[in-house]
Amino acid sequence: MLDMGFIRDIRYIVDRLSPKRQTLCFSATITSEIKTLLSQMLVNPVTVSVKTSEGSNHIEQDIIPVEGKIEKLEYLKKMLKDPEFARVLVFGQTKFGVQHLAEDLTKAGIPSEAIHGNKSQSHRQRALNSFKAGHVRVLVATDVAARGLDIPNVSHVINFDQPNTYDDYIHRIGRTGRAGKRGKAL
Repeated sequence: MLDMGFIRDIRYIVDRLSPKRQTLCFSATITSEIKTLLSQMLVNPVTVSVKTSEGSNHIEQDIIPVEGKIEKLEYLKKMLKDPEFARVLVFGQTKFGVQHLAEDLTKAGIPSEAIHGNKSQSHRQRALNSFKAGHVRVLVATDVAARGLDIPNVSHVINFDQPNTYDDYIHRIGRTGRAGKRGKAL
């Protein structure tokens, strides 16, 4: 949350806490900028890493070349109609684009939910619960809304829009291939 526009809010909270406290910070990736911020907020921090390498050997990664937005959308619809795509998390760049994509997929007979920053917490939770329960097979999300999601058995992560950074890519594909299970990132 530190690198996604919440730094002022976090500083506000930290400034009001007792200096004698225990603070824990969890992240799949920590950039040098975030390390600098953490060093300003934490006293004698200890790093514990359970990750042994970047990426995962449980995730099959592939690139699908397409020409333009229309072909990309049509290819996505074709893929999502395949039963192999059992529980799919699709990432987009913008709130508007994510909402529009979820609506397009639903109109095409692929029930989908969207989660993004313009949705209230109760709407995001309802969409997430619907996805987890299997009422919809596709959840379309922005990076901010998808941070920290723990959804079991995500079969595929599809980067409909390219992530901005390598760390964003790692966060995205890390939603599949969890707990020793296999996953696919496209």
